[in-house]
This record gives sequence, C-alpha cells and structure tokens, in this order.
Amino acid sequence: MKILVAVASRHGSTHEIADALALELGTAGHDVDVQTIEDSPTVEGYDAAVIGSAVYMGNWLPQAVNFVDRHQAQLAAMPVWLFSSGPLGSDDPQPKGEPAHLDQLIGRTGARGHRTFVGKLDKGELGFGERLIARAVGAPDGDFRDWAAINVWADEIAAGIRTTGARQLTETTSGQT
Repeated sequence: MKILVAVASRHGSTHEIADALALELGTAGHDVDVQTIEDSPTVEGYDAAVIGSAVYMGNWLPQAVNFVDRHQAQLAAMPVWLFSSGPLGSDDPQPKGEPAHLDQLIGRTGARGHRTFVGKLDKGELGFGERLIARAVGAPDGDFRDWAAINVWADEIAAGIRTTGARQLTETTSGQT
C-alpha cells in the first residue's frame, strides 16, 4: 500500500520520528512518502496516512491542525494514525497527558490510533523566546526518544494496514461474479 507520513516539526525532532516510522513501514513492504506539512502535501493517491505533530504548550502545531481540516473528508475515507511528540525527560516525561483537542482530531480523521512519543530538546536550537519558556518550565535538555517504541508502533500500523488491505481485497473479490 502507498502510505503518506505527513509531519509538522518545529526543530526537526518530530520529523526524525516520521522518518523512522517511514523506514519501518517501508521495511514491512509498503511504499512510503514522508512529507512536511508546511510543503502542503496532498493525500490523493495514498491508501493510508500517518500524521504527526510536535506539541507545544499542549497543542499540535497549527499547520498540522489545518492540514487535518483541509483534508478531513479524504482522511476519514482511509486508514489514518496520528502521533505527537513533545514530553521531555527519561524517568518521568513531562508534561503528562494527551495534546489538547486530540479527541476532535481523531474524530475528524477517523484515526485508528494515536501515540505520544517522548521528544528531544536541544536548547541551542531554540530562539530567545523559546529558551525563556524552556527555562521557566524547567524543560530538560537532551534526546529522550524511544526508537524501539517508535519501531514497534510502526509494526502495529503495518499489521493494521495488512488487515485493512486483506479486508478490502475480500470485499472487492466477493462482489465479483
């Protein structure tokens, strides 16, 4: 199946998660394209989509939400999975909880699943305002991403896509005479 991995990333960490998901999905035999949401990708021509966003101040990036809104009808007609990247830390990643409005994003896309992955913070890449916020909230510097968990989730998506593809094939062939 042809899969779109669309991602909104402010400093590249979430995009690296999208790349890892795409690599694992490709290893499972799928044709996968990673597209940056800022480049206005289309969902036409894809059989499934994985959409991800960095989370700042408890919310998906606006361009990711706009992408979902713009392609809502097409996304609702295909298998979709969502992922978020944002909490930081190794022992007790913060902040806790899911991004705000996640239920609405799932509802608009009909997403079959969502995962939040712990992210990465390199304070040297931040602008002045972002450094002030990171300092104020005590955000730890470092790469906390769990690559094994990311790969396991990609394998779960691949299994879900195989199930969907087999069901569609059965429905198509059972309708033929």
